[in-house]
Amino acid sequence: MLETLMNLVQQQAGQAVINNPAIPNSQNDSVMQTVASSILSGLGQQAQGGGLGNLLGMVVNGGGNVQQSPVTQGVQSHVEQSLMEKLGISPQVAMSVAGSLVPIVLSKLMNKASDPNDSSVDGNSILGAATGQQGVDWMGMAGSAMADGKLDMNDLLRVATQGGGGGLGGMLGGLFGK
Repeated sequence: MLETLMNLVQQQAGQAVINNPAIPNSQNDSVMQTVASSILSGLGQQAQGGGLGNLLGMVVNGGGNVQQSPVTQGVQSHVEQSLMEKLGISPQVAMSVAGSLVPIVLSKLMNKASDPNDSSVDGNSILGAATGQQGVDWMGMAGSAMADGKLDMNDLLRVATQGGGGGLGGMLGGLFGK
């Protein structure tokens, strides 16, 4: 998963990192590595901080409207913080880099996950990496939750209350007092 993210960051890093005069060339690799790892840890923060439904929606929808997602905004903020803290990059440059890369990389990641011809990443691996729960059939649970063709909070609540003790139902059950 981290390797896939790193590849996506490297593919998109031109203007934001490599051709950015505010980032010394000697720091390009460190910036890209920090962005990739911070996107992954930021997804984890979102999943564990109450944004699992939004993240699941992004994965299920193949990245549709990533720009407006609270997950993207949270991950972007996490990447900004990491760039400032780990590499001493100024707030303005960190905001510029994160603002340029995070939405594009997340969109491409979600598109890859929904592409049946691309086996580099899938929805289950994204959600497993974000939640720390590998081997769970997240997409199967999401599919059964979407009785009306879309994933919304009512669907998540239904899965949480019917899901028993494991997986998405167990995890969300804890959030909703079950």
